[in-house]
Amino acid sequence: MEDFDDLELRSLSDGVIVPVKVVPSSSRQRIAGVLAGRLKITTSAPAEKGKANRAVAELLAETLGVARKDVSLHSGATSSQKEFLIANLAIHQVRQRLKERVK
Repeated sequence: MEDFDDLELRSLSDGVIVPVKVVPSSSRQRIAGVLAGRLKITTSAPAEKGKANRAVAELLAETLGVARKDVSLHSGATSSQKEFLIANLAIHQVRQRLKERVK
């Protein structure tokens, strides 16, 4: 696993894009670290009918300390490689919160 400094975050006018590699139907839900520039997230939710996407969005909101409405799926609805948009935060805030809150 890589360091959070290796996470390839991108800034947009309305927030920050966080690239994510999702592993659905896992034994537990957690942010496992950074892999190939993406945040690796495991979720116990299955990859069906958007359940894993919603679970990942909720985990990101909780971890980053933002409202659930501030986290939206930007791309990759049916792929394991996704991009989530985090509204109302800057890149340095996302990176710092991940470093502080993910062990």
